[in-house]
Amino acid sequence: MRIRSVTLGTDVSYPLYLDGFSELESFQERARSLFGEAGLEVQTVRLATQPFPEILASEGPAAAPSLAQTLETACHEHGIDYCSIGPVIAAAPDSDLSFIDAIPDVIRATEAAFASVLVSEQGAGINLDAISRCADIVADIAHSTPNGFGNLRLAVLANCGPGSPFFPVSYHQGGPTRFAVATEAADLAVEAFEGARDLEEAHERLRDAIEGHAGRIERVAQALEEAFGFDFGGIDFSLAPFPERERSIGHAIEALGVDAFGTSGTLFAVAFVKRAIEAARFERCGFSGVMLPVLEDRTMAERTVDGTYGLDSLLLYSTVCGTGLDTIPLPGDVAVEELGAILLDVATLSLVAEKPLTARLMPIPGLKAGELTEFEFEYFANGCVMGTRGMGASGIFERGGFWRL
Repeated sequence: MRIRSVTLGTDVSYPLYLDGFSELESFQERARSLFGEAGLEVQTVRLATQPFPEILASEGPAAAPSLAQTLETACHEHGIDYCSIGPVIAAAPDSDLSFIDAIPDVIRATEAAFASVLVSEQGAGINLDAISRCADIVADIAHSTPNGFGNLRLAVLANCGPGSPFFPVSYHQGGPTRFAVATEAADLAVEAFEGARDLEEAHERLRDAIEGHAGRIERVAQALEEAFGFDFGGIDFSLAPFPERERSIGHAIEALGVDAFGTSGTLFAVAFVKRAIEAARFERCGFSGVMLPVLEDRTMAERTVDGTYGLDSLLLYSTVCGTGLDTIPLPGDVAVEELGAILLDVATLSLVAEKPLTARLMPIPGLKAGELTEFEFEYFANGCVMGTRGMGASGIFERGGFWRL
């Protein structure tokens, strides 16, 4: 198991004041050192701000690329790998949607800055106008960045609160600096299931592995709290994968006994893993569920070639694990209207199931369903572009701008 990210949440202003970054640099150095001494490799340290429309309230959307560029440079100069300028909060009928249109320029102007849009929220509803704009910017980014890769740094959020350490979801709730930990722990499930005699032992082995590693993380986090005075926000112990077989959640599900990821029985296996995470005792935050990012998991990417699952399958699994549609390779000519309909379904499920969900859709220019992706990125395993139906829900979007669900 590795730590995917130690994520700092902090308030920033515009123009950006750099005085506080020296302390953040000291923190990231100490965090990497202490976790390393505990036998836990830290892959990245990341910084998430409050929602960028709040930072730019007096400046307007046009300043968003400058903010992202300045923040990205400051982070790199102080040893922080990635930054998030947070979401446009668009989950109310009177939300200012103009900031959504600035996001493609943010993505094109940077290499390590992330942004998002929150389109639905429990107790409020679904902003269909915001979803339409999100579909537009997904298409814009797809056709204005190489291979549509810029959409890796954009997420549409549904019912997601602050404090998650996973990007692109991360944003700060405001107030004093905090930190949280995101895990890359699919290998724990692989190890637990490959050696188990029965389901009960598989459950116990995974639960115990999670608790043991969480205890080590919490001890280091306590030391960091004492040293820097930053509150520890918890662990998102999602079993995130890495594109190797031994670190694949798809492989873990097959090791549990499903013939191939995506075939019947996968829903049971996903729920089984989620229950083991829920049974483990640790200070949790974010999703703490089963992440199923298609292009970040080697077995899942391979199964797109076999055609054992599709978008509907992933939405079904989201009902029991709680992450959504992540790194989904789509045809480059997918209609904006269909992108909107896919995002609408994710937002709807988030409210009906009362759980946080996200969507990272990646239309790939020039590719059609069934054709292989050709990304050269260490965190991706190439797979087949997933098919869509070629139809959306344009009539729904024409009839309403906001719906309380």
